[in-house]
Amino acid sequence: MRVSVSEAKAQLTELVRLAEAGEEVILTRHGHAAVRLAPIKAAPDRAARRAILDQVRAAGRAKATPGPSAARSQDFLYDEDGLPK
Repeated sequence: MRVSVSEAKAQLTELVRLAEAGEEVILTRHGHAAVRLAPIKAAPDRAARRAILDQVRAAGRAKATPGPSAARSQDFLYDEDGLPK
């Protein structure tokens, strides 16, 4: 929906409602697009952020598979005397 700035002054409340409902509202000035009204995404509250972090941590623990020890990872390069093979 395109509306001139002068018309938008009279119907701003309705235009905001439309934008919040997901409709694209563009304000024009002299026939050219000037501004787009768009809803702001609400920031998650503390409990929601905590739940997201817990989900990420649980997913990370589920994917973690223990591999070989990094302390001994290059042993195959050396013989029993510690010299390169």
